[in-house]
Amino acid sequence: RMEASCLELALEGERLCKAGDFKAGAAFFEAAVQVGTEDLKTLSAIYSQLGNAYFYLKEYSKALLYHKHDLTLARTIGDRIGEAKASGNLGNTLKILGQFDEAVVCCQRHLDISREQGDKVGEARALYNIGNVYHAKGKHLSWNTAQDPGYLPQEVKDTLQKASEYYERNLSLVKELGDRAAQGRAYGNLGNTQYLLGNFSEAIAFHKERLAIAKEFGDKAAERRAYSNLGNAHIFLGRFDISAEYYKKTLQLSRQLKDQAVEAQACYSLGNTCTLLQDYEKAIEYHLRHLVIAQELGDRVGEGRACWSLGNAYVSLGSHEQALHFARKHLEISQEIGDRNGELTAQVNMAQLRAALGLGPGDEDVGAAHPCSGYEAQGARPKKLQRNSMDSLDLLKFPSEKVSKDVWPQRLSVGICTQIPVDQERTQLFPRLRWTERLDSGTCLGCSDSPLSSQKINRTPSDEECFFDLLSKFQSNRMDDQRCPLEECPAEAAEAAATRVPALGERISQSTMMASPQTEEFFDLIASSQSRRLDDQRANVGNLPGLRITHNNLGHLRVEGDAQEPGDEFFNMLMKCQSSRIDDQRCAPPDSIPRGPTMPDEDFFSLIQRVQAKRMDEQRVDLASA
Repeated sequence: RMEASCLELALEGERLCKAGDFKAGAAFFEAAVQVGTEDLKTLSAIYSQLGNAYFYLKEYSKALLYHKHDLTLARTIGDRIGEAKASGNLGNTLKILGQFDEAVVCCQRHLDISREQGDKVGEARALYNIGNVYHAKGKHLSWNTAQDPGYLPQEVKDTLQKASEYYERNLSLVKELGDRAAQGRAYGNLGNTQYLLGNFSEAIAFHKERLAIAKEFGDKAAERRAYSNLGNAHIFLGRFDISAEYYKKTLQLSRQLKDQAVEAQACYSLGNTCTLLQDYEKAIEYHLRHLVIAQELGDRVGEGRACWSLGNAYVSLGSHEQALHFARKHLEISQEIGDRNGELTAQVNMAQLRAALGLGPGDEDVGAAHPCSGYEAQGARPKKLQRNSMDSLDLLKFPSEKVSKDVWPQRLSVGICTQIPVDQERTQLFPRLRWTERLDSGTCLGCSDSPLSSQKINRTPSDEECFFDLLSKFQSNRMDDQRCPLEECPAEAAEAAATRVPALGERISQSTMMASPQTEEFFDLIASSQSRRLDDQRANVGNLPGLRITHNNLGHLRVEGDAQEPGDEFFNMLMKCQSSRIDDQRCAPPDSIPRGPTMPDEDFFSLIQRVQAKRMDEQRVDLASA
């Protein structure tokens, strides 16, 4: 009955996960593990499903743990297909955690075993996963360098080129298998890698293929991403009118999907595109809609960007009072979220606007009141209203306490208007370790602020000998603490006590040492102690949670005697995994630009200014002083 209970719990957990309730499904799987089972295949399936459930719940450390359990069990029972799948799951989890080198090793293992077993479907998935890892690594490196698409360091280009190669191999294989859905995913990711490499025409061709397959399957979310990515690519080819049409379709689909964050991203991109087309009233309309949604979702980063964009649009229309109001709000939000670049930009804009309005340092800003009540909150075209004074305008309310959290793009096939919020754990898993040596007395070695450090002390040879004697006494206990205690029987202890211990200055000949029986016993003891330490580092299947070892499954488990000497392949894999451990201990640099759920990929915000610098300068209005 206990066995049936474990299986029933696992089946219920699987049903809940398929229904999308991963939290409840994980609870049932955990209960199944607590009950335990002697069926090794069932336990392996539970580990895999539980790891996937925690992956979707964004609890990646737990996901990693259970996928490791799955891999250990699969290797123990000799299940090659199970080992391949567990390696693939581990690779995907490590990719999310930013451990790209280890992820590649696991995904490559998945690929090798799939080819060995003749599993074409598994081979295609492994190729796609490896491409995903290189794609994520390339995006991660490009964020740190803050370069335009096509103007990337060689390391980033090589990484993205590898991603593209694996995607192409995946595409070729899924075409052979006739898997249209997998073809769509491959086309989308190929378009994104070509976009990052600056090959915008090739990116457009791939995204059009992606769009066609998305329409074929009725996948509205994929269709929306394809329209967004097509708009992005056309921006860099200078085809702003075509980009605007694609972004409008993105906006329509986001409203059909009832995704407010994506709707705000589409409005943001449309507002910037209308600015490039010099349609400032339309730009204000879309930026106001972005601002309203950002306020509803509590996205302070999005609010700040919307205020910045609105200020620029109002300057282009000559409405300096409204521009000053939004510049002030941009400054407040930038200070709140720690956006130093935004803060400096807002201060410069405010200084120029105050000078244009003839305001001195002590004058009250004329733009202190909300100037945008002449526009509908839902982002419709501006509707002029009769108003008596600026003080009576109070439409947009800006929350001051709720601060949006940063997000990390999870899905790779996203564009300017698409960003899926996930955990913001960009810091390394292991902080940098700082080792300090100290004396037991608490005196730091090498401290330069000590009053004695600047004085030169003349020491005689006897003083130096006293110093080293003192140092030896202080450090003797620390050395003893690191020695392993030697277990002795009472008879041996008495014999050892009767044996004279030679003084430190005495010389013992090598022949005497080798002839001593105590010496041989000492080395035997060291050998046995070290062998136990190695055994402690070996994986033990008895430690797997939920595994009940019985005489029925004992024969299927590999015991220590079956272990084989590792080959070159194992050591090569070990070197790859260990190569990045030093990097894991380095501190990650802080993010220079915060991100928010209503903001598309940040490259659009900065790139549009750099690529179109001359056009933006032509749109600026000379501010005449009062």
